[in-house]
This record gives sequence, structure tokens and C-alpha cells, in this order.
Amino acid sequence: MNEGATLRWITAGLAAAALYVCWPLAPALVLAAWTAAIARPLLVRFERGLNGRRRAAAALAMLLFLLVSLPLGLIVVGVVSGAQELWLVVAQSPSVKSALETIATESAGAPSGQLPTSLSAVVSLVQNYGTQGMSLLSTVAGAATSGLVGLLIYFGGVFVFLLDGAELWRWIERQALLAPQHLARFAAAFQETGRGLLIGVGLTSATQGLVATIIYLSLDVPRWWVLGPITGVASMIPMVGSALVWAPIAVGFFLLGHSVKAGILVVLGLAVIGSVDNVLNPIYARWGALKLPMLLLFVSIFGGLVAFGPWGAILGPLIVRLFTEALELRREGAGEAGGSATE
Repeated sequence: MNEGATLRWITAGLAAAALYVCWPLAPALVLAAWTAAIARPLLVRFERGLNGRRRAAAALAMLLFLLVSLPLGLIVVGVVSGAQELWLVVAQSPSVKSALETIATESAGAPSGQLPTSLSAVVSLVQNYGTQGMSLLSTVAGAATSGLVGLLIYFGGVFVFLLDGAELWRWIERQALLAPQHLARFAAAFQETGRGLLIGVGLTSATQGLVATIIYLSLDVPRWWVLGPITGVASMIPMVGSALVWAPIAVGFFLLGHSVKAGILVVLGLAVIGSVDNVLNPIYARWGALKLPMLLLFVSIFGGLVAFGPWGAILGPLIVRLFTEALELRREGAGEAGGSATE
């Protein structure tokens, strides 16, 4: 074996070892890179306002992001804990009819579907979900110190990518084994996946969930704060979409004798909840469009969840999108080679 072949094998082995070492924190780095790319226009504005002080601008952008992300994190914890409780209640129902009625009505120990209007109501809500939320947080934190490490890597990565992203990219270009034009294509596909998931898919689902939450609240649907966000997530499922959530609620209303509410929910479900994505997709696509068919996107998200756990929701689509870009580059290369051969 010559020296060149030996070096290639050593390089391949070290690459596999480096991937193995970095893989547990790879999702945090991927999310940090996407966040930094989306926040870069904000950094530019802050830097201009601070007379070119880039480090202070990056710190300010991070602070603003923290102020936005912390309330969202608390909302997610509340929704997940509420969804766990709802799942337990439905799973314990003796029949399908009973489960549908449970979804559409209050159950023992469930908080009221009305917004808290007094201090005692707020305290009651906190007592009902505070313990579950803290238990969930401790489970997530105790799942690994890596959970905390991943959080630190994420925020640290966002700061570094904002501050030194251009220099880091030049280093990647020097170390990469790909041709510059191919590396640029993969980088563009990487950025496209982040914008498509976080803005295109994420904002569409969040808006659809918000619309559903408002409708559920106005119809006195119990656990509207849980069922609304779940409706937004369900909107990504082809064919059935948001109807996977609002239709059983409507059936539950009908079984309980609330025919008017059931009819209103069906009309609003079809005309409003189910149609929001048709209106918003073209708008959000201006900021982030993902070049994957909806079925392939759905399979990659939920297949990623099965393969990698919660982080698979971002890793699955990213791997599939980079794979499709590699296929496109191969096809273009084959076409160029065929054209050269015929000349």
C-alpha cells in the first residue's frame, strides 16, 4: 500500500472518529447555524446602529433572541405536559365514544377552558400544570448533562456564527475535499433547509395552531391551549392535516348533544383552519421555501423522529435535502460528461 492510500485510510478513519465524537452535539450546532443565518440581518442593523461594534451587536442580538425564546420554551413545556395528561385521560377511556366525549368536555381535575380572570384562577392553573412542567423539565435536564451542554453549545454556536461566521466558512472551504462550487451548493441546500423548516414549515404550522387555539377557546373546547398547538403540528400530515384534531373534537361535541358547536367547528375547520396554509405558504415561502415534496418532507421529519429521537425532526429533512442535492450534482456531472464525450 503506497503512502497516498495510507493517508486516505487514516483520513477516513479520523473523519469517522470525529463524526462519532461530535454527533451528540451536531443537532445543536445545526440549529445554531440556522439561527445565526436567520438573525444575521438583525446583526447588521445593530452593528450599524452601534457604529461597527460587531461583538456588542452580536451580544445584543443574542439577548433579544433569549427574550423571545424563553417564553416560547415555557409555552412548549406547558403544551407538552398538558398533552401528556390528555393522552393518559384518553387512553384510560373505556371506549372510542367515551374518548371522543372526553376530548370535548371537562374531565375530573382538568382546568377550565376559560382564560384565568383572577389570581385564584391563575394559582389553580399553575398548581395543575406547574408540577407536571417541573417534572418534565427535570426529566429533560436529567436525561443528560448533555442536555445542558447542548443548550450551551447552541447559544455559544449562535454567538460564534454571528460574530465569526465568514472566517469559519473560509476555514471550511480550505479543509473541504469538495470543489468550491459543489461546497457552495451543499451550503445553499443546508441554509435552505433551515429557513424552510424554521420559517416555511414552522411559521405556517404555528400560525395554523394559533388560529385553531382561538377557535377552540371561543367554542369553550377544554384544553384549548394543548389542542391548538397539536392542530398546528398535525397540519403537516398529508391528506388529513389539521382535521386529525378538530374532527374528533367536533364528533365529541355532537355525541354530547352540542350540535351547533359541532357544526360551527366543522365549518371553521374546513374554511379557516384547513385553509390557512394555502394563504400563508406563498407568503412564508418568500423567506424560506424547502425544495422537498410534502410527502418526502413528512416522511423525513417523522422518520427522523423514529431514527434519532426529538432531534430527528431537523436532522431527517436535512439529510434528505443534502442527499437530493448530491443526486442533482451527480446528474449535472453526468450530463456534462456526456456532452463532452459527444463533442
